[in-house]
Amino acid sequence: MSGEETTPHMGLRMLAVLGVSLSLGGLAHWMNMDRSQVISCTVFFLIIMSTLMFWTFRLAIAFIGIGALMGLNVLDLPTFIHECKLDVILFLVGMMVTVGVLKELGLFTWIIQGVIKTHHMTGMKFVMILVFLSAFMACAVDEVTSIIFVATLVFQVCDTLKMRPTPFLMISVLATNIGSTGTMLGNPVGILIGQKVTPPLKFLDFLTWSFPIMVLVLVVTLFLLLYWYRRDIHLLSERLAARREMGLGLGPLVRVPYRRSLGILVGMLGFIALHHQMENWLGLAPNTVLIVAPLVVAGVLMVWRRERARHYIEADVEWWTLLFFMMLFAVAGTLEHTRVTERIAVGFQEAFHGRSWLLTPVIMVISAFGSAFVDNIVFVASFLPVVDRLGQTPLIWALLHGTCLGGNITLIGSTANIVALGMLEKRYHSHIHFFEWFRVGIVVGLISCLIAWGCIALLSPYMPTKAQRMGEPEVPVQMMEIVPDKEVTYVDVEKVTP
Repeated sequence: MSGEETTPHMGLRMLAVLGVSLSLGGLAHWMNMDRSQVISCTVFFLIIMSTLMFWTFRLAIAFIGIGALMGLNVLDLPTFIHECKLDVILFLVGMMVTVGVLKELGLFTWIIQGVIKTHHMTGMKFVMILVFLSAFMACAVDEVTSIIFVATLVFQVCDTLKMRPTPFLMISVLATNIGSTGTMLGNPVGILIGQKVTPPLKFLDFLTWSFPIMVLVLVVTLFLLLYWYRRDIHLLSERLAARREMGLGLGPLVRVPYRRSLGILVGMLGFIALHHQMENWLGLAPNTVLIVAPLVVAGVLMVWRRERARHYIEADVEWWTLLFFMMLFAVAGTLEHTRVTERIAVGFQEAFHGRSWLLTPVIMVISAFGSAFVDNIVFVASFLPVVDRLGQTPLIWALLHGTCLGGNITLIGSTANIVALGMLEKRYHSHIHFFEWFRVGIVVGLISCLIAWGCIALLSPYMPTKAQRMGEPEVPVQMMEIVPDKEVTYVDVEKVTP
């Protein structure tokens, strides 16, 4: 596209961004928000709209937005440093370095080889392996790493059998997003939610309350996808059978020394899983071991493979993405700093007072469709303070599942989607159309969210309350009410008029 063609389009998009952002800022003023709140809302929506319209320039836009907030005296330096969430960023750095080493040691190649040499492979068996491999790899090493290696497996099989890879790539992405809800490691959203709710969640909390929901959603989705792509699966079975008759496999096999890399992964996951017990034993602050474990493992690996240490830091750590996350966290934190999120939380309480059971589906619907059209990190960074102020444990899991499962609705709904599409375009010079994805994505997304909602509703009576998680005495027959400009107070339900 030439410069003459792009300039008018960019101008129109810039006008649209300014128009929407200023309109929302005007709405904030009309709602009697003060100067700082109006500015923080306007700049926040300006950054969000700009990143959607000009994705390539998202980091530059975030830098400029931070400068604008500081220049207008809405955000100060200590608040900026606090809201950058360096603990989350350092955790991701440690994980990225560790995954880079595991990749180099051949762990993921070994997993792919294990799938390829499976005896009597059929189309249905391949899809089942694809779904569970995608989900459980996302649980262990994050959704982006999972989709990169599962997509490599899909491309190798489909190239060998001369088949269109798109259906199987979509199956793996849908399963990856579902699997990313299973543990705190599955998605940066999980780390953000786990670290920034009050009090912070433990790794065991995810295994107790989120992992079982993920497994049920995954099984139901598997049957749905087996039916949806039954023609492609049947064709895959025919091609596999024909290849077996010729005595051929699905690709060349090499011997991979996987034991060291598998031991490293299991050891790191063990540290993370036992972090709460280790913190109690050592007298450390909550989640200290959780954050430090990947960094320590990464440090040991960099000493062991010191000739490659610089490469891991420069090539395997996504600094562009991490810097964008930092700026985004700080901008979203400004909404909390100026008490915008508190006002929104008060609005939710007033709208659903006495009907708190309705908040779970409302939060899940908002999260699902918000994540479908806005990057899920962007959405959670802005909406998490509202959910945290509401102070109800089931709403935390509603936000997690709504955000991750809603990422399946559109092809821009999650980072895994975008990475998979990029790999498809680079390898085959083809792309998936919006409605080709949306047709299956909306069905999978809605059914997944309904199942997750039902599970959260059934489990919510057994979930610990916020007071229990904080180790405070429980106040009987009461519900939390948010009062502006004060800390939370407790009001007897029986004294509140309907």
